[in-house]
Amino acid sequence: METENINLNVGHSVSDIPKNKKIVFYLLGITVLFFIFYFLLLSAPKNFPIGAVVKVEPGMSLRRISSILKQEKLIRSRPIFESLVIIFGREKNIISADYFFEKKLPVFEIARRIGKGEHHMAPISVTIPEGFNTEEIGVIFDQQLTNFNKEKFLSAAHELEGYLFPDTYFFLTNADEQEVLQLMNENFEEKIESLRPAIAVSGQTEHDIIIMASIIEKEAQGDSDRKIISGILWKRILIGMPLQVDAAMETYKKKGLPEKPIGNPGLEAIQAALYPQKSPYLYYLHDPDGNIHYAKNFAEHVANKSKYLR
Repeated sequence: METENINLNVGHSVSDIPKNKKIVFYLLGITVLFFIFYFLLLSAPKNFPIGAVVKVEPGMSLRRISSILKQEKLIRSRPIFESLVIIFGREKNIISADYFFEKKLPVFEIARRIGKGEHHMAPISVTIPEGFNTEEIGVIFDQQLTNFNKEKFLSAAHELEGYLFPDTYFFLTNADEQEVLQLMNENFEEKIESLRPAIAVSGQTEHDIIIMASIIEKEAQGDSDRKIISGILWKRILIGMPLQVDAAMETYKKKGLPEKPIGNPGLEAIQAALYPQKSPYLYYLHDPDGNIHYAKNFAEHVANKSKYLR
């Protein structure tokens, strides 16, 4: 009786698997390991603070930078970040700047940006309307600048009311209150410089011109109104009549100008205060639509009230 050779191997060894299948298994294994490595070490942390700004000071070491990034939850691994910066060849040439992270970024992108000094701090435009006071200015900047401290701004701006020029400014989002004050005041100085010779011979102090301009800015509706109203208000001061303007309620009883500007005037209002237009008018009022109606005397003013303010 012939005996048959019976293969007792019920499975297959790796060597029995076709070569192309081995490659697939290896690739799958490598892919799995890569994704594990990526999500554990390279990817952005789940609580990545979108919109964060990190300040890299001059002379700051790579270890200190990685510590800050880890503390701010921008990276998962300090050694990985440091290694990537070294690989990029920038560990000794890191550029000091304020780095803005507008979205979640993997660690190699953060290392690349910091290594190349790509701070991504695009300036934003901030427009301050003519006549705004420091409180109103503080509200605008507080809403748009991350490092702006409104309370500190108002405290420092108290003595600069009237001397912060209304304009469109461009700031990095991390600008603080001191930068705002400095730039706005420097802008005022540049704008007023050409007018100072005329102010010197006007018979008025620069401070009084700015106070009057701040009132005109609130009271007038346009260029033509500014100069006429300026003439009326200077005339009231000249004859000893209270200014009686709604923009500064204390002037209804007190004669002369307020002690300080009530806002920050633009160039046209300053020029109107400096070059008032003579007219026969002594009174004016605003109707509900904002139109201004002038009167030569109190009787005409009463008639205008009856006609336009009913």
